[in-house]
Amino acid sequence: MNILVVNGPNLNLLGEREPEIYGRGTLRELERAIYAHADKLRQRVRFFQSNHEGAIIDELHRNRKWADAIIINPAAFTHYSYAIRDALLAVAVPTAEVHLSDVENREGEYRKISVIRDICVHRFAGFGFDSYLKALDAFAADRAERKKNKKKKT
Repeated sequence: MNILVVNGPNLNLLGEREPEIYGRGTLRELERAIYAHADKLRQRVRFFQSNHEGAIIDELHRNRKWADAIIINPAAFTHYSYAIRDALLAVAVPTAEVHLSDVENREGEYRKISVIRDICVHRFAGFGFDSYLKALDAFAADRAERKKNKKKKT
């Protein structure tokens, strides 16, 4: 199973930016944790991070045939990027929305808004790095369920 992991704006500053909210781990450490967990699940991962909406859309388009699933932390784009929403719909790949912090219980009503929530098959928020690992587990469980259902039909 091929999984594209996309991180949005300011996630390149993990470990430096508001560590009391986002933790002290860096983006590279997050990628290593994801890679190690994916390896155990026999999943292949590609990582992408950008502070630019168009670059994220281009990466989704580029990987639409490679990826069996997408894990995306759109960061601030979560709240208003209909362009990223449309790109996810266009590539038609099962997607998990993830967030390091518990966005439902953060400051500001805008944090509760997600324009991609309803098009994602999974959502994990507030578990730090584990939000991503839970998404990997969910996609592994989805795949196992599909295989089980396929065997029942034959």
